[in-house]
Amino acid sequence: MAGNTLLIVESAAKARTLGKFLGKGYKIKASVGHVRDLPKSKLGVDVENDFEPQYITIRGKGDILKEIKDESQKAGRVLLATDPDREGEAIAWHLQNAMKIPPEENCRIEFHEITREAVKKAIKNSRPVDLSRVNAQQARRVLDRLVGYNLSPLLWSKIRKGLSAGRVQSVALKLICDREEEIKKFIPQEYWTIDAIFDAARSKNSQFTARLASCQGKKIEINNEKEVAAIGEYLQGVSFTVLKVERKEKRKNPNPPFITSTLQQEASRRLNFFSNRTMRVAQELYEGLEIGKEGTVGLITYLRTDSTRVASSAQMEALDFISSTFGAEYVPVKPNEYKSRKSAQDAHEAIRPTSIQRTPESVKAFLSRDQYRLYQLIWNRFVSSQMTPAVYDSLTVDISAGDYGFRASSSQLKFIGYKKVYNDNEEEEPKNNIPELKKGEELALHELKPEQHFTQPPPRFSEASLIKLLEEKNVGRPSTYAPTIDTILKRNYVERQNRQFIPTELGFIVVDLLKEHFANILDLEFTARMEGELDLVEEGKLDWKKVVRDFYEPFHSDLEKARELAQKIEIKDEEAGKECPQCGRPMLIKHGRFGKFMACSGFPECRHTQSINQELGLKCPLCQGSIVALKSKKGRTFYGCSNYPQCNFRSWDKPTGKICPHCGDAIVEKFNKKKEATQICQNPACKQKVEMGG
Repeated sequence: MAGNTLLIVESAAKARTLGKFLGKGYKIKASVGHVRDLPKSKLGVDVENDFEPQYITIRGKGDILKEIKDESQKAGRVLLATDPDREGEAIAWHLQNAMKIPPEENCRIEFHEITREAVKKAIKNSRPVDLSRVNAQQARRVLDRLVGYNLSPLLWSKIRKGLSAGRVQSVALKLICDREEEIKKFIPQEYWTIDAIFDAARSKNSQFTARLASCQGKKIEINNEKEVAAIGEYLQGVSFTVLKVERKEKRKNPNPPFITSTLQQEASRRLNFFSNRTMRVAQELYEGLEIGKEGTVGLITYLRTDSTRVASSAQMEALDFISSTFGAEYVPVKPNEYKSRKSAQDAHEAIRPTSIQRTPESVKAFLSRDQYRLYQLIWNRFVSSQMTPAVYDSLTVDISAGDYGFRASSSQLKFIGYKKVYNDNEEEEPKNNIPELKKGEELALHELKPEQHFTQPPPRFSEASLIKLLEEKNVGRPSTYAPTIDTILKRNYVERQNRQFIPTELGFIVVDLLKEHFANILDLEFTARMEGELDLVEEGKLDWKKVVRDFYEPFHSDLEKARELAQKIEIKDEEAGKECPQCGRPMLIKHGRFGKFMACSGFPECRHTQSINQELGLKCPLCQGSIVALKSKKGRTFYGCSNYPQCNFRSWDKPTGKICPHCGDAIVEKFNKKKEATQICQNPACKQKVEMGG
């Protein structure tokens, strides 16, 4: 039937990639995501009819769906090639129903990488739509709708409009708020360390450092300067003897290949990518890019996965590459295997390159800067995961000093192993040039170096650490982390400062209300158990409506109580410390859809508002005022002069602070289709738009 096959995918980019290598016998259409969903205007779940979803065609998708249905009438065969996960399976199911394809028909294909071989193999192995997987998606969608569409109006009535709550976002917010409370309550505790600098009498360059580690064989804790002084006095009268010299060979194994969460964490740590940026770029790498003579090809496997499993063919390809490139000593005797979390869905592989032969350098010319950096990270991590461990020579020396014991240690890299490709940047032990020592050898004390310390509070969450904890606690799925973080930021529940999350007053208020009335929603164990039940639905072991039913009955009871008992909370506006330029009354800091702004306290008599400007540290090219970042009514960032309206400088592109040497206008950053930045004159009339470089 290949001569007349309609193949449906989710995205236009994926359609273009497949079109390049499937040939004329296939017509490829993109659904552009979901075509049917619950209505936005109402709950869309018939609670009285056993939670039956009331799906409608998504607004704006009618023409797309009609075109797909028309094409299906002409086709000899229809294949549904949506993403290989629950969401993709649900989209396939909705399309199947729309086109009236029989449920038992082998119309569903699934591939985890967009390469000619993988797609052709998938076509040969078509199957019926997996209703268990569809039902797991339906359960999640209905649960999220029941929570969101019931809790959000409650928050509107009790706090203020525009708020939202959800099974995953509210747990994430609670974690951030709880951490902030820990920090506020934290009381630093004093403690001391004592280092000793010793001389080995029989060795040249024999000075080395050891740390006081024990007292009468037990781990020592030094709490104050008085204790330090007492220890120092005691040590003046004792001899120092080498008690034990221990040499070991330590091996450090490579990290597993990336899953969605670890990719987001490492991209944040190494590349300074926020999670939504990571997922966008990874999607581009997965869906396919034009790679010279090779044509359009997907560079990585599917990006939404929590499994570290690797296909044996990919593993063998990697081992052959490692052997030929680095040498046999970098190839493990037995291929490395990695265990996924118990809750992981093993349907997908780990995130890896579709071909190890496409090295980052070989494709660099065809990728944007972001694409190249993320691909390099994925490629390096995967190759290293298949290599031998790094080997260290470890030396530990125990020194007896009467009742006290000192310990000196050092570690030296002996064989680089996987670190030749992927250095995980973990702190190694500091170099300590310990001389050749023998048991029983006497040492001379050169100097004692006590140092005062204080315990530190737990750090605020970054994106990376929050995602890591959500994953560890089995809250949400790989696809939910980025949108969850976006939501709590947009709702002004948290602010991001120095890449760390700080809860706002509003965030605390929302969490406190939910804690009081909906303890289960915020309970980590409860949320993880729900995820486990959704997994059982996918496995066909649990009825999805029973999961929803068991959740809704106690939730609805809590909801009714909260509507009656929860107190109305008034949030006082913060004073801006400025007077209204129109009426002279105090200006207040308000929170809107697009962040903070100032408004006159005399509203509604005075309706004056103004933005809270973020200064960029750049001078205006027209008047030398300050350049500030502003928000349009649609939430888009633009740049202007702080002296407005006296100065009318405005730009959608970020100014650089430089002046065009040809026309005197501002040099700004512009981005091409590959998201690469260039510096160029913003004046459209400037004939010689000055390219200033990256």
